[in-house]
Amino acid sequence: MPDATGTEEAPTHETKLNRTVGTLLLFFFIVGDTLGAGIYTLVGTMAEDVGGMLWLPLVLALVPALLTAGTYAEMISKYPHAGGASRYVERAFNIPFLTFVVGFFMLASGITTAALLANAFAGDYLSTLVAVPPAPVSVVFLLLLIAVNLRGVRESLSANVVMTVIEVSGLVLVIVVAAIVFGNGQGDPGRILTPSPDQPILTGAFAASVVAFFSFLGFEAAANMAEEVKNPTRSYPRALFGAIATAGVVYLLIALGAAIVVDPATMADSSGPLLEVITASGLPIPEWLFSVIALVAIANGALLFMVMASRATYGLAECGLLPSVFGRVASTRRTPWVAIVFVGLATIGMSFVGNIGQLADTTVLLLVFVFIATNVSALVLKRDRVEHEHFSVPAVVPALAILASIALLTQQSADAWLISAGYLVVGSVLFLVARFGRHRLDRDPPEVSATR
Repeated sequence: MPDATGTEEAPTHETKLNRTVGTLLLFFFIVGDTLGAGIYTLVGTMAEDVGGMLWLPLVLALVPALLTAGTYAEMISKYPHAGGASRYVERAFNIPFLTFVVGFFMLASGITTAALLANAFAGDYLSTLVAVPPAPVSVVFLLLLIAVNLRGVRESLSANVVMTVIEVSGLVLVIVVAAIVFGNGQGDPGRILTPSPDQPILTGAFAASVVAFFSFLGFEAAANMAEEVKNPTRSYPRALFGAIATAGVVYLLIALGAAIVVDPATMADSSGPLLEVITASGLPIPEWLFSVIALVAIANGALLFMVMASRATYGLAECGLLPSVFGRVASTRRTPWVAIVFVGLATIGMSFVGNIGQLADTTVLLLVFVFIATNVSALVLKRDRVEHEHFSVPAVVPALAILASIALLTQQSADAWLISAGYLVVGSVLFLVARFGRHRLDRDPPEVSATR
């Protein structure tokens, strides 16, 4: 088990951003980022692969998630700077392009996930309330999130607290409904041990583990908030493991309850699988009420991933790996406004690329590469000493996380590889522009006037 090696507060790193986030807000940030679209929209995809054994891919996905979370707890508390994984790779290898690729994949994963959630927002949950074309809904939805992000990180995370409470209440409602159905002797408990008839259980479980892993994503986004957290050395490990433990328990209860109440084939055909649980229960719960809760959960996840992606963009610009314009901070709100607008517009564009399943696979592929780079960097930096106390894990933790991540890579689709390659091309162009601009400044420094 990882252990905290002391309680001394890390020296405050000088930053242009406001340090306004405490442990509780950070906990809600990670919980809100984790308990969202993965469980509200992708349970049906898992049911298609594993039938009623929804708990199995979740358990498989929890292993690499916990291992990598341990690595992140050490890295964030040891190096509390914005930029996350890219900063760790830079310190370990000092190869600018490698640093850039890791950071760009991180922000690309945020853009892809927010686009996925925008499409989910405009899908079946919304259609139970009003019939509107999905494309304009996705665009308006994302424009509103850009506006919230521009207001400031405290406003964004305060909105997250409210939305997290609502989305967790929806998941608790599903668990309670399933318990009532089970207590009344209804449903079919035998389904939790019944695999899909379409493929071998291990094949289906490993395929579904990719989608299940998406459901646990959230802790890596928090790394990019390091310069806005009051005391990252103490706050991150507590918030991180508390959030993952909370998500793990809720997910397993949801998986067991949903399988008992609803036929897995019904969930597999629905983009609102948890709504099927409410409907099948026969309890007097309005469908519109649960749809509203699901929409809040989806909106919450999209907001948090856009916050993460904009801070990752800002961090890369501060390192000179993206054009310096992305590092501009608003004079009044002290938010990285150019990065926020860029991320928002890119997310709108990505919302028209691929379906929910393809975008989910792409997010996992991008982040698996980021996780591998982070874990390798953690091994390299084990001997690096810093002046403050920090959280620490044994070297075997990142080593096992690397092996688990490689196993996830073997389950990726061709579409995910293609979209990721497109990101790499666009990112490489931006990297070259940044390097050219920096070399030009070094060659032709601005003239200093001699006039007083």
